[in-house]
Order: sequence, then C-alpha cells, then structure tokens
Amino acid sequence: MILKQATSDAALQLLNILQKEARFIDFIKEDMGVHADADIGAAARIVHQGCAKAINEHFKLAPVSQDQEGSKVTLNAGFDAAAFRLTGNIVGQAPFTGTLVHKGWQVTEVNLPKLTEGHNPNIIAAAEVEL
Repeated sequence: MILKQATSDAALQLLNILQKEARFIDFIKEDMGVHADADIGAAARIVHQGCAKAINEHFKLAPVSQDQEGSKVTLNAGFDAAAFRLTGNIVGQAPFTGTLVHKGWQVTEVNLPKLTEGHNPNIIAAAEVEL
C-alpha cells in the first residue's frame, strides 16, 4: 500500500466555509460550561443551520447503503470494507448478515470555490477590528 500526503488546503477551506456560514470554530472554542443548557441549545440550532447550508452548498451527499436502517442486510465476499464497517460479534468469512445500524454517507460531488493567488488558507477567520 502506498500512502500519499494529503494537502491541507481543502480541509482549511472547509473550516473557513463552516466558520463563515455557522461560526463553527467560535462555537467549538467556546467554553460551554459557563452557559445554561437553553442558551447552548439556541446556539446549536444556529450553528446547525449554518453548517447544513455550507455542506449542502458545497457537497452532494448520498447514502452508502440504500437499505433502510434497522433492516437485515447481507454483505457478500468481496464487499467494500471502506464502505461498510462491521461491528459486534464478527466471526468467520463473508457472507455476513446483520442489521443495518447506519446507512453511511458518501460524497458524490465537491464544489469548493477556487482559491485566489496569494490566499492564506490558514486564516480561517480574520481578526475583526471595529473603528
């Protein structure tokens, strides 16, 4: 197996988008222990809406499995182990029959904006100075 080094530009770009649309980094870095549960819930709703907008705008997602969660599925020999993770009491060889706990998600299309020359992807959100 040959390992290749992933570049960080796309990951940083996604963090930038999530921060812009949902203030995601602000939410993650906030100390939630000092806030009431109701306040956290209200903030989480806003972050969720912004994250959903960002993801839906830049990625097309589809379930890995078309089967209903909770239904019985059979994975034959040669199944894609990257697409299906086995849990529980795993004994023997495929075919494996079990209950689909989560349908999984896969990205079918990515539509990230192009970066301009000289753009610093490490700046997720610029510091703001009000004059």
